[in-house]
Amino acid sequence: MEQSKLLQHATTIYLSHTIADFAEALAAKMPGNLKVSAILDTFRFVYLQLLHGNMITYCNLIDASGSDRRILQGEIHHVINPNPYRGIFGSDPTGYAKDVQDHVDYGTSGKVAGFISETIQGVGGAVELAPRYLTMVYDIERKAGGVCIADEVQSGFGHTGSHYWGFETQGVIPDIVTMAKGIGNGLPLGAIVTTPEIAQVMAQKIQFSTFGGNPVCSAGGHEVLRVIDQERRQEHCADVGSHMLGRRKRRLPAKAKTAILFEKLRDFLVGAFEYSMLKLINNGPVVSGYSARKHLSVNVVSDD
Repeated sequence: MEQSKLLQHATTIYLSHTIADFAEALAAKMPGNLKVSAILDTFRFVYLQLLHGNMITYCNLIDASGSDRRILQGEIHHVINPNPYRGIFGSDPTGYAKDVQDHVDYGTSGKVAGFISETIQGVGGAVELAPRYLTMVYDIERKAGGVCIADEVQSGFGHTGSHYWGFETQGVIPDIVTMAKGIGNGLPLGAIVTTPEIAQVMAQKIQFSTFGGNPVCSAGGHEVLRVIDQERRQEHCADVGSHMLGRRKRRLPAKAKTAILFEKLRDFLVGAFEYSMLKLINNGPVVSGYSARKHLSVNVVSDD
């Protein structure tokens, strides 16, 4: 509110200390050599994607299996979801990492631009990746000349409780980190933090945004960082998360009883279905039929 009384809007042509202060504070939260921040306006980003016809490329980076608008392009490859619970390799990261290596070896020239993924799946079910998955994949990608990009839109800013950034749970440091949504607590704000080496490449061309990193949104983002620290929100996430996990563990016996109940109910339903089908077979014309416990294949022609 105070910033809106001073300066509400200035393009990136004009230097504003509000934007610079926020960029510096954001970079200070990063480990390793992630030292350069670029502040964006999320509405501006999506608008540019639509304006310049890049929305298909943008959407194809996301494997939204429920979407009927995805047109997978040849330059983009989706790899197997390293879901430790429902994934085909379980919690073993080796098989998932091999899938990435196979894509590099047989789906590309051997050189790749980069690898991007959420460090904890958000919309995908709040599911952590298989342990050590990113450690293996980042090594594969960097050997192939690619940069490693971590999407921290939903897992960043202390949401995991144990770490400030989701990628830290995998023990890795990416080359580029993207973030939005929670960064502004509702304000249209996004940011990218990267290394000086990558930022230097971007500096070779003019980077201009009419709305990117406006002073009001930058002030809001800076305040979010302050509130997270001052109100110990990361510690709060750790406490609430531990409580919820504890409740889940305490309820496992009840879940086991429920599983037994459903098993009995399933046997009952299978038996009832089998009995009903046998009655139908005995009372009506049968063309062909075979019935056995656990297996039932019947072809019945009714009187109608």
